[in-house]
Amino acid sequence: MNFLLKAATIIDPQSSFHNKTVDILIKDGIIRSIGSLIEKTEDTTEINLKNLHISQGWFDSSISFGEPGYEERETISQGLDVAGKSGFTTIALNPDTNPIIDNSTAIGFVKNKALGHPVTVHPIGALTIGSKGIDLAELYDMKKGGAIAFGDFKKSTPNPNLMKLALQYAQNFDGLVLSYPQDNDIAGKGMVNEEEQATLLGLKGIPALAEELQVSRDLFLLQYTGGKLHIPTISTAKSVALIRDAKEKGLHVSCSVAIHNTVLTDEELKEFDTSFKLHPPLRTQTDLDAILEGINDGTIDMLTSDHIPMDIEHKKVEFDNAKYGSIGLESAFGVLNNYLGTSKTIDVLTQGKKIFGIPNTPIEEGAIADISLFNPEGTQTFSEEAILSSSKNSAFINKDTKGHVYGIIANGILLEK
Repeated sequence: MNFLLKAATIIDPQSSFHNKTVDILIKDGIIRSIGSLIEKTEDTTEINLKNLHISQGWFDSSISFGEPGYEERETISQGLDVAGKSGFTTIALNPDTNPIIDNSTAIGFVKNKALGHPVTVHPIGALTIGSKGIDLAELYDMKKGGAIAFGDFKKSTPNPNLMKLALQYAQNFDGLVLSYPQDNDIAGKGMVNEEEQATLLGLKGIPALAEELQVSRDLFLLQYTGGKLHIPTISTAKSVALIRDAKEKGLHVSCSVAIHNTVLTDEELKEFDTSFKLHPPLRTQTDLDAILEGINDGTIDMLTSDHIPMDIEHKKVEFDNAKYGSIGLESAFGVLNNYLGTSKTIDVLTQGKKIFGIPNTPIEEGAIADISLFNPEGTQTFSEEAILSSSKNSAFINKDTKGHVYGIIANGILLEK
């Protein structure tokens, strides 16, 4: 289809039209013209929305759905609709399904399920067979099949030699290795951050040390092996400092932080609400301050919704028995825009593409139209009615948000909220 965006303000520092309000004509998925007062033709759909802003399409580096195996949580089709209506044109899909995505056939299944959808899916293949941390999976075959990176979702690799081999082997095909930052022996049976709140609530704690030891180990391994390492969803001040130091040494390391670990602390746990049972756990204000500093100085490469749908049977139970995770796609932009402001929000939602080898598409004439549509103004309280996902386990219900997502144009398709 052909689209004419009227009076759209472009937020894209890579574009010569950055911060300009213009009309944009898109034909057959390509930006054909950018200028003032472009006339609509019969074969064009006009898009005229209040305070319309657009940017390069947003990317989320850590998304879980459920299919195959856990379709009651969210199917791929449902999840992609949620992602698109939340402003995301591209996602990296985690391998935490049943069976685990640890071979090229499973990679193909996911990619086939996403065919024809405006949201582009890049599967992450499991690093080890069955994500059991024992034997490396078929990394090269999965890479050829379309895997964008390799990691065992929310599972660390206890054997340092196995991580060393993974980093060495993946260099043969420019593979990106993910290592979840937790030392399981230190974490033990902990469920929340090991601090004052855990003691007051009588809940077993996970010390920050459990994360920091693993980060430190993996950075030493990376220094020894070379290659590319991504550390997903760090949560402590010391982790930020360790990664900052590694980058200054020239190591090829990147990291992400979950949005809830950017704006929420373990004070949220006072009511034993299982929406706040998360992995890694919510930490302290000191950690949040360090994370904000890491966002501003570039130590933290991207923020992720860390979208993990869970059905009611796994969340509306006693805290000890509840599963970890929160959905986050629907609230991502509004929470970040309220916390960081629009320019920084767009930055942290787009700059992660280069880490995962996804091309950026600046908003210019002749470029592929891969854009997110939004209004950065207007405040509201996020409610369950705003949730598009089939699961409702959100840590952001009753939290303040700013702005409104209209949808996306990608792969030649308009998907509106």
